Amino acid sequence: MSISMLAEQLVKASIYTEVYATTANGKEELQVAPGKPQNIDGVSVTYFRRFTKDHTHFSPGLLAKLWKSCRQFDVVHINAWWNTVSVLSCLIALIRGVPVFVSSRGTLSSYSFQNKNSGIKGLIHRLIGRPLLNRCYIHVTSNREEEGLVNIINPYSFTTIPNFVKLPFKEFTGRKSGSLLRLIFLSRIEKKKGLDLLMEALPQLTIPYHLTIAGDGETDYINSLKSIANKHNVAEHITWTGFMGEDKFNLLYNHDLLVLPSYDENFGNVVIESLSQGTAVLLSPFVGLQRYVAEHNFGWECSLDATNIADRINFIYSQQDELMRIRDTAPVAIRSDFDGQQLVSRYISMYSSIITTGGHQESL
Repeated sequence: MSISMLAEQLVKASIYTEVYATTANGKEELQVAPGKPQNIDGVSVTYFRRFTKDHTHFSPGLLAKLWKSCRQFDVVHINAWWNTVSVLSCLIALIRGVPVFVSSRGTLSSYSFQNKNSGIKGLIHRLIGRPLLNRCYIHVTSNREEEGLVNIINPYSFTTIPNFVKLPFKEFTGRKSGSLLRLIFLSRIEKKKGLDLLMEALPQLTIPYHLTIAGDGETDYINSLKSIANKHNVAEHITWTGFMGEDKFNLLYNHDLLVLPSYDENFGNVVIESLSQGTAVLLSPFVGLQRYVAEHNFGWECSLDATNIADRINFIYSQQDELMRIRDTAPVAIRSDFDGQQLVSRYISMYSSIITTGGHQESL
């Protein structure tokens, strides 16, 4: 979402922009004509077939097209890492002498290195990744993300600009009230999100509450979480909604507190989405936007510990005046601080700072 919104805003600002992507659609393929530019929401997008059906996304067609065309562009902006499209595209652009911005989107965090395929990642990083990234300009979405990268790579520069987050134009009304503290977890359900910690915290709550879990994930992992709920006899306090589309904003509006105790989160779009509806947040210190939340007093912090999470939720229940203040003030601040036109100006300045100085044009 953030990447597509960036492209759309650049086009609206009269910055010529093209997007190259593969046909990957999870484990399936997008039903599009590969290799042919398409106008999608005003942006020229070309999809290329991938040969591998896993997360490597190997796409010779995309790489060949980039080799031929990249010198037509002032900047190549890569939005990911740890797949052949990103790494080899970076190599091609640098060989062709085109400046490269990389937005790793959390894929270069210490958590990422320690999680899946850690040995292979470490080897690839030492042999290929770090030498390439050290010749790039790095875009990060939060100060915390930059702090996690400074000991891993030494690029030409770091630039911090938040994600674009799509917010609804409509105003919701009729917010429900009652004695229950209405908790919501809204995200993809995977281990790094810390939902297991929240489940372990629920039996320690001493207040009336109900938790809504909105999102999808691997069936086995979701079943393991439901087993925790059954073990602690808290299943009756939980509603599982599955994936939510645009209805998520109405859902957020009708809850009191978003809980996101993530082990690692470079930004956290859902934090902006929640605050845009006046719903306060409880975050771990490993969520990129926690510093913004703390500076504006839009929520609270918890550690990666079930007892601490329970203590914080019990305390927040007593802070009804604070919850009301956040409901009134957060939406206005979010729409100002994350305004699309303001953000796109910052991205254009980021690109222009390299273009006007000629960048570091040495090729590999």
